[in-house]
Amino acid sequence: MKIKICGLKHPDNIADIAALKPDYIGLIFHEKSPRFVGHELLEITAGKAKKIGVFVNETAEQILETTRRFGLDAVQLHGSESPEFCGKMKAAGLTVIKAFSVGMGFDFTQTLGYQVVCDLFLFDAKGKNPGGNGIQYDWDILENYTGATPFLLSGGLSPSDAERVLALHHPLLAGVDLNSGFEVEPGLKNIKWLEKFMKELKVNDLANQGFAPDERGFYGAFGGAFVPEMLYPNVEELQNQYLDTLADPTFQAEFDRLLRDYVGRPTPLYLAPSLSERYGCRIFLKREDLNHTGAHKINNTIGQVLLAQRLGKQRIIAETGAGQHGVATATVCALMGLECIVYMGEVDIKRQAPNVARMRMLGATVVPALSGSRTLKDATNEAIRDWINHPENTHYIIGSTVGPHPYPDLVARFQSIISAEIREQLQRQTGRPDPDVVVACVGGGSTAAGAFYHFLEQKNVRLIGVEAAGHGVETEKTAATLAVGTPGIIHGSRTFLMQTPDGQIVEPHSISAGLDYPGIGPLHAFLKDCHRAEYLSVTDDEALQAAFLLARTEGIIPALESAHALAALEKMSFRADEVVVVNLSGRGDKDLETYMSNLEKYQP
Repeated sequence: MKIKICGLKHPDNIADIAALKPDYIGLIFHEKSPRFVGHELLEITAGKAKKIGVFVNETAEQILETTRRFGLDAVQLHGSESPEFCGKMKAAGLTVIKAFSVGMGFDFTQTLGYQVVCDLFLFDAKGKNPGGNGIQYDWDILENYTGATPFLLSGGLSPSDAERVLALHHPLLAGVDLNSGFEVEPGLKNIKWLEKFMKELKVNDLANQGFAPDERGFYGAFGGAFVPEMLYPNVEELQNQYLDTLADPTFQAEFDRLLRDYVGRPTPLYLAPSLSERYGCRIFLKREDLNHTGAHKINNTIGQVLLAQRLGKQRIIAETGAGQHGVATATVCALMGLECIVYMGEVDIKRQAPNVARMRMLGATVVPALSGSRTLKDATNEAIRDWINHPENTHYIIGSTVGPHPYPDLVARFQSIISAEIREQLQRQTGRPDPDVVVACVGGGSTAAGAFYHFLEQKNVRLIGVEAAGHGVETEKTAATLAVGTPGIIHGSRTFLMQTPDGQIVEPHSISAGLDYPGIGPLHAFLKDCHRAEYLSVTDDEALQAAFLLARTEGIIPALESAHALAALEKMSFRADEVVVVNLSGRGDKDLETYMSNLEKYQP
């Protein structure tokens, strides 16, 4: 969440505020304001914060001259400026923020003409002055805003409002604007009040908890970037740019627009009556299977393709096991007009033939991996070899929270939309944002990372990851990495993996192609190590039983991956008042051949 501190005019106070590292500082150039900065304060120590000039019905010439003299990064227009006027500022290369005075009955269609010419909106309280009135409005009205441009929340925010802001789960809320509520006098801010508020506001930011990677990409003892020398430039480029790119409001707005208009988000949170009765609690299914392409994977591929375009890459490669990541990658590449090559194990190509057909219809080249077990691990190896051979023009879209830093963090951030929506939907359906239990399957770990993300700091929420036990963790035919693995390095990251005492990879087994991986994402290795999450194992047989149960009681055919999460419910007990969310990561049409071959065995 971005933090803008506005209405500053004292050099020493500005320097102290810059040390708090806000994202923006606001300088008001409206002479009638008591926070008018004046026209002589040219040397401003802003640190890394971007300087925003606030104007009210000034001429374009005056704004551009002031912007040049003060070295402003952006302009905030607080008057009756038209969309055409905003467009002139945008054409001049400036970031443009348009402020709107919001009161009860405000018509948000007024913002439509500004969508394409503004980077951010600012929704302020309606008062007698253009801003800085110190009054709040009813934030419930923001539910009526359904535009595509992200916004800053403004209007009388005070040091006691952090918890209320955190409870506001609007998908386009980009940050807050802090002004009069933090003042000793107009233009002079109380540093301690700001510091306390900023710490409280960042509590739900993974980067400020113990659950984010450090600057080297480590979650505790797990993670890092162990890559061949030829890949260092590519990995370093990602490391240096991904956080700034993801924080860019224009990037986030395009990402959000595609998730909404192309993918079909938000996905429903469905209260499953038959499952709830069976397990004696309230079971909700997060319906990621209803995304375009049929799984959660497209959340990540859209984000990474947008990122690749920012980096100037025109060739996309990917690995896939169950095929859902491959289909999602091929889909977005077709949308964006990019070359797409998908590596897939020969075994998986045969058992996931419908998804292979989809990828080819979408224009992707599907390359079989013929080494090793000819499954996901080997497809990943082939994709990495390709990247080494084509480092300049190629971006590798890793489909899970595995691989060298920053991929585990990057994928988790793109998938975090899942838990963000769960919180908002539960608040609406149950009156509280946090469930008692979240359950998700784990192979590499992207769907679980997305479902867990916004609950990691909520210690009252149990997080249950479900691995594929295959024929059983006591056998040699398993993919339950955390149950039987030991720390080591695989695909550029230190994590738990299935290996022999001398470090040779043990081939995994699962009936589910998407969970058939001998490692696990470093975030999950860390969550197990610090006891923040629990990890259960489910066999092939248990997953099949759960899939047929869901199909015949709720009318939903799950992917085999999701069936593992559903099967874990049989291994748990619940109180009648508990709320349990199961992340239904994908739909089961890709697995129909497997289901049909087992149909007789699982007749009711």
